[in-house]
Parts: sequence; C-alpha cells; structure tokens
Amino acid sequence: MSQKTEKPVLSGQRIKTRKRDEKEKYDPAGFRDSILQGLDKAGTDLEAVYKFLDAAGSKLDYRRYGETLFDILIAGGLLVPGGSIAQDGDKICKTNACVFETPEDIASLRNFEQVFVKLMRRYKYLEKMFEEEMKKVLVFIKGFNEMERIKLARITALWICNGTVPPQVLHVLINEHLVKDNLALDFLMEVFVTWKNEKGLPTLMTALKRGGLEGRLLEFVPPNKRTEEYFRNAFEEKGLSEVVKLHKAQASQEAKRDLQSQLEEELQDGKAMKDIVSDLRDFAGKNAIGDQEVITIVWTTVMSLAEWNKKEELVAEQALKHLQKYTPLFEAFTSAARSQMALMLKIQEYCYENMNFMKIFHKIILLFYKTEVISEEVILKWYKDGHSVKGKMMFLEQMKKFIEWLQSAEEESESGEEED
Repeated sequence: MSQKTEKPVLSGQRIKTRKRDEKEKYDPAGFRDSILQGLDKAGTDLEAVYKFLDAAGSKLDYRRYGETLFDILIAGGLLVPGGSIAQDGDKICKTNACVFETPEDIASLRNFEQVFVKLMRRYKYLEKMFEEEMKKVLVFIKGFNEMERIKLARITALWICNGTVPPQVLHVLINEHLVKDNLALDFLMEVFVTWKNEKGLPTLMTALKRGGLEGRLLEFVPPNKRTEEYFRNAFEEKGLSEVVKLHKAQASQEAKRDLQSQLEEELQDGKAMKDIVSDLRDFAGKNAIGDQEVITIVWTTVMSLAEWNKKEELVAEQALKHLQKYTPLFEAFTSAARSQMALMLKIQEYCYENMNFMKIFHKIILLFYKTEVISEEVILKWYKDGHSVKGKMMFLEQMKKFIEWLQSAEEESESGEEED
C-alpha cells in the first residue's frame, strides 16, 4: 500500500500567541445609571452637582461617554433620535438636575450654565464633544416641548456669548423640517433676544458675521413666508431691528456681486450696449441699487476686462482706447451729480492703487468730460473739496491746468451773459 508523504513542517520554538485584552463593552446605559445615582444624591444644590461631576470624571470614562453626559445634563437622560428620552423598563432614566428642569428665568439658567463651564475647564477634552453634542441636540428641538425649547435657546445664547460653543452651531437649524414648522426661526430669535439682553446688539452683530450667519438669516424663515416684509416684521417685533439692517446690508452686497457678475458676462458675450444698460437698470431697480453704486461696479468691471500693458508709457493710450468703447455705458448711469462724483472718486482710488495709472488720471477725466460722462461742475467740485486723500497732491497738480481752463471758460461765459 502506498503511504501519503507527510507535508514538511517548520521546526523550532513555537511562539505562544498572546491573549489580547478583551475590548470593553460600550455601555451608555450603565454610564447613565452611575451619573443619575450621583445627581440624585446631589439634589438641586448646583455646587454639589458640580462636585460630584468633577470627582466622577476620574472614575467614569468621560472621554468615551462625553456626549452621553451632555445628554443627561441638558435633557435629563439619554436622547434617542427624535429628541425623546430613552426608557428602560421601570428603571428611573431621568434626572431633575438638567437644563430642561431648570426654571426658565435667565438667572437660574446662568447658574446652571456655570456647571457646564466649570466642567469643561476641568476636562478640556469635553469642549469639542460639547460642540458636536449641540449640533445633535439642536436638530432634535422638534421633539422637545415649547418651554424646553425656550430654555435651550436661552442657555445656548449664554454658551455662545461666553465662547463655550461657536455661533456656527446655529447653522444646523437650517433643516427642512425645523424651518417648515417655524421652529428654527422661533429658536433663533429667542437666542438673539437673550444675547441682546446679556451682551448688547454690537456683540451679536460681530458674532453673526464671525459665524457666517449674516447672509443666511432668510433661510430660517419658512419657505411659504420667505419675504423681506415677513422677515422684517418678525425681527422688529422682537426688538431686533439691528439684525434687519445687517440682513439688508448683506443682501445688498450679494445683489451687487450678482450685478457685477451679470455685467461681466454680458460684456464678454458682446451683448449690445443698449441691452446691457436695460438689463442693469432692471436688476438695479429690483434690488434697490442706486446709480452711484452701479457706476462704481461698471468702472470695476470694465477695467477688469483688459490685460493692461506693464509699460507705463503705453498704458495711457491703451486705457483711453479701452474706456472710449464703453462711454455709452458710463453715460447711462451718470445723469446725476452724485453718480458722477462717485465715478471720479472711484477713478482716483483706482489710479492711486495701480501705479501705472498714477500719471493718467487727468487724461481719463478729460475723456469723460469730452464724452459728457462727467460735467464741469462736478470736476470743479471734486477739485475744490470733493476729492479723497488718496494721491491727492499728485492728482490735483495734474488737474490744475484743466481746472484753470474750465474756470476761465466759465468766467467768459458769465461775462458774455452779462453783456447780452
């Protein structure tokens, strides 16, 4: 009988596999029970509550269960998706030592806020966890009752005011189901009112800009009510007229950017000048952008279209030839003295900031004078006291001969009228 050949085996010492430590089971319910037990003993004494939480941090795993801890301190127990408290048979799953069970007056909420502040000073790693927790909790506000939402909004304002969480956390409220039911807007306004009362409107305005909220305020309004009038009335009713002004300023800035993009696109496409003027008038009218603002946008856009020669002696001819092409566009928005002055100041600023244009300021003004874009009255006014300080001495010197000529022409005209 044939025998099977034995397979070769490696010889030598066999290394015993080391038994790895078993991974500790994730048990948020067990963590909750330990926290609830300690909070129950502390009662309503916030100093005792903090002392327990401070001591518990060395025994319980806050790094692992930080968000669970914040669930308890905000809502009283473990939050499940939707915003309700997780239940566990007949076991007590909720504490009264939490934001939702604190009286709604600002003094009481401020006292409870200090528990969070001191705890995060003691355990710095909780700060980032708290920011993530707030993003989660704010999405759950539909599951909270009205009074819980008010308390949460007020203490959120306190947390943002003292820098515990950044104002950016409020972005999560721009959520379809929260916006649609007006919950996002009500919550936001409650935060703003509390903030205004605590720190004043200037700090609120600064935080809105820092948090990138100034341009998104209208997104908190339900789609079926999203009008400027509704927004204005809602915020003014709460004494937040400054927020309305900030929103209008931001909306105006966005409209101007859109106007510039539209103009640039139409100029590059070679659209007829009369059609461009008509489009700009329509857009400016709808967005309440005045001619003096339009004309500065026209200047910036027209000048951005050219690839300017780097040689100073050649740029003058290039600039005048380029601008000549667009004089009908400039003329369309300079019928009033204010818009003419706005254009002159914009040209002064541009020539000051672009070295190759420093010596041709007067030539550009002369071109616009000859093409009736800027009148002699406005030029004389600019020379006398309407100019800005940017390159003032150089530009006034450049304009001196032209101004003298305008003044003498004006005097001759006046003397001729007298003789008549």
